[in-house]
Amino acid sequence: MRAERGQATVEMIALLPLVLIAAFAGAVVLATHAAGEQAGEAAEAGAVALLQGGDPRTAARHALPEHAHADIAVDGRRVTVTIRPALPLVSLERRLIVRATATAGPELAP
Repeated sequence: MRAERGQATVEMIALLPLVLIAAFAGAVVLATHAAGEQAGEAAEAGAVALLQGGDPRTAARHALPEHAHADIAVDGRRVTVTIRPALPLVSLERRLIVRATATAGPELAP
């Protein structure tokens, strides 16, 4: 009986790094998914602005949260928004990007 007294503590200490890694991985997945949703919404807002004769970059920027690190590119009737998810590790943040593109209908003939 005495040999088993600290077994639960040892098991918890052994598994704690795995639990922390799993929690961090889950946070990264959620942050990346959220960034993808934000990029998609911003690209759609830019495409709608194109259809309405507005500035697609401004519309896309207003659709994003203030803290978003995003690049907005407009190519004809296509708006592409690239976001780097906000993550606690800057080195990982630099490597992950999310990109979404929305098109404001077919190209118009000249």
